[in-house]
Amino acid sequence: MPPQENKDGGAAAPAAEASTLRRTSSESSMSGGEDGPIKTYRDYKVRKSSLIGMINWTHVLYVYLPVIFVVGLGVLLAQIVYQVVNDLSSSIGHQANLFDILNALKDLFLKLFERSLHLSHDETLLSSSAKITAIVLVVMGVLLRMDNPVYLLSFATFHAPESWKVSHEQIIEMMRRQNTYTDESLDFMRRLLVRSGTGQSTAWPPGIVQCLEGKETDKTIEGSRKEAEYVIFDIVEKALKKAKVHPKEIDVLVINCSLFSPTPSLCAMVVSKFGMRSDVLTYNLSGMGCAASLISVGLAKDMLQRHRGKALVVSTEIITPN
Repeated sequence: MPPQENKDGGAAAPAAEASTLRRTSSESSMSGGEDGPIKTYRDYKVRKSSLIGMINWTHVLYVYLPVIFVVGLGVLLAQIVYQVVNDLSSSIGHQANLFDILNALKDLFLKLFERSLHLSHDETLLSSSAKITAIVLVVMGVLLRMDNPVYLLSFATFHAPESWKVSHEQIIEMMRRQNTYTDESLDFMRRLLVRSGTGQSTAWPPGIVQCLEGKETDKTIEGSRKEAEYVIFDIVEKALKKAKVHPKEIDVLVINCSLFSPTPSLCAMVVSKFGMRSDVLTYNLSGMGCAASLISVGLAKDMLQRHRGKALVVSTEIITPN
């Protein structure tokens, strides 16, 4: 809502808005007065309570849960040994030696195994503390199976050759040679390019760039597939090499390309080129725009949490047919 002008010519903020908005500030400000000392980022302090509140403690717990599980197994074993030593000492009347302890442990585990088979509960084999520890370990094991963390091994980006790079004026000239756009549309494109943030070496596929040499623009399926092969094969090879992963180790392959979805698919093209396994799970996503990159990563993460292994995600856009 714009500020309303009062009778004196000044601007007055709405009273309702001023009463509902609450101003928050940190312990110090980066903005200093003209006559005050110059502040740096070292003067900007954040309360430790605020930093602690930003931590995802559930994630921290899951990260250290395997270590806690191993420690718990050690505690359970120590409780069982302590119970066996006490039982032997009370039964034989003197301190048990190592041989007696090992035999007693073997008998105890055999009885536990027989009980699990016959479901008999005639005698108590474990102490209450050992039973509680075992139950906690079982719960922790179930949690470990439910949450499988997924990590990024490597990533690669495509670097276009110099022959693909064109300036803004060359882009406008390419659009003009399509004999499709009016002068008004071309002027609008020129204004967009100025504000687009793209530089004077923006890469365009050779099927379109070749029109600057007097050749006809190639918008065919063959030309689009050539662009896809050039771009996708390059980044897949780089990513596998950086991660030190063999193509046959890939269990999930996800490729998203919004505007070009051929048959055979882009996934089939990659599987055939790099000799991946025939049982690799492949997913081709199209028609989703730029958001498909995040969707692809989310899909790969969900698949890896259900099927442990390695996933390869390729996010691209093929411009030749469009």
